Amino acid sequence: MRRIRAAAAGAVTVSLLTAVTACGGGSSTGGGSNDSPKTLTYWASNQGASIEVDKKVLQPELDKFEKQSGIKVKVEVVPWSDLLNRILTATTSGQGPDVLNIGNTWSASLQATGALLPWDASNFAKIGGKDRFVDSALGSTGAQGKDPAAVPLYSMAYALYYNKKMFADAGLATPPATWDELVADGKKLSGGGKWGLGAEGSNPSENIHHVFVFAKQHGADFFTADGKPDFTSDGTVAAVKQYIDLMAKDKVIAPGNAEYAQNQSVSDFAKGKNAMLLWQSASANLKSQGMSDDAYGIAPVPVQSGTPGTGTHVNSMVAGINLAVFKNSHNLDGATKFVKFMTSDAEQKILNTAYSSIPPVKTAQTDATFNTPANAVLKDTLAKSAAALPQVADESQFETTIGTAVKALFADAAAGRAVTTESVKAELEKAQQQMPAK
Repeated sequence: MRRIRAAAAGAVTVSLLTAVTACGGGSSTGGGSNDSPKTLTYWASNQGASIEVDKKVLQPELDKFEKQSGIKVKVEVVPWSDLLNRILTATTSGQGPDVLNIGNTWSASLQATGALLPWDASNFAKIGGKDRFVDSALGSTGAQGKDPAAVPLYSMAYALYYNKKMFADAGLATPPATWDELVADGKKLSGGGKWGLGAEGSNPSENIHHVFVFAKQHGADFFTADGKPDFTSDGTVAAVKQYIDLMAKDKVIAPGNAEYAQNQSVSDFAKGKNAMLLWQSASANLKSQGMSDDAYGIAPVPVQSGTPGTGTHVNSMVAGINLAVFKNSHNLDGATKFVKFMTSDAEQKILNTAYSSIPPVKTAQTDATFNTPANAVLKDTLAKSAAALPQVADESQFETTIGTAVKALFADAAAGRAVTTESVKAELEKAQQQMPAK
């Protein structure tokens, strides 16, 4: 998934999910129909550099669908800062769109509301079958053992983007492969108003994505095997501290990045203010900001030691966007046709090319368009060294509470307050206390 602003969203998320669970679903009508066969409403997530960029990408494809099907799609591109709460409000009111994009990490949480159409074998058959999709993408579509709550649309992975000229000027021949190397390189690259690495310290979702990976590399997780929160183990505390220390101790991230939440670190990288960037499928975003493809390189996200792989060598979460249908849609047949259209080989090539993401549809993914060196890093990461965030009903609360705790720790680091093992553990304990009781 991409980014949400959750500083104010955490309490709303928890309360809305509690309400949804209590009412047993998000449909005020008790089920969908085909009462409005000629129109669809679609909430698209903001995938490009701006909402206007997304409209330019999507509208020609929606016009194409209308010409083919006779169904007009009314699209709204919803910023990530609003998307989750908009969806949760819709699940309680029953006043949502017919089709919507969701961050794949939210799949199990939204599945638990009962508001989304389950993608059972019959529904998958209507769009060409479940086996069209790659396994890693299907792993982030809902809780294990249940029919998926959504269908994969865009697949992404984190990578390390590095400025070739800045590296050469600093005498660095290759990108860092371990965190120790990244810190050492980052110090050489920092100075004169420029910094080694960018971050979005005020963006809870970016925060959770990174500390999730650090936790995996420390052999830890944020949940027990039976789905209970476990935020204060030695491994998770060490993981969060290591991430914050990139600013607090190592001084390779600018203190001002503690306030970043809206892609400012991507803009800084494109402008040569930061030498490195950890981001999901950033090429299209960078191009839209005037950075040429040959100005930067792409490498796997560093690991503690060795090379990326499974277990403690995980270096990305399984990032991506899923496409879901509200059960109480007034055009269920049209919504299914739209999902089939958006996940067709032709549309997968067009849309994933526009967003520099990877098609989760097997046949589209093998197209030559996606065999570039940049995509090779992303595809290899998804295949070998990415892990799905916990597919549990409380996942969205987990993102907001931990992501906000990390935000508070970045604020401490930026203000020059000490970030210690004890202070990290205290923030994580507060976050765990905000989770629903089991």
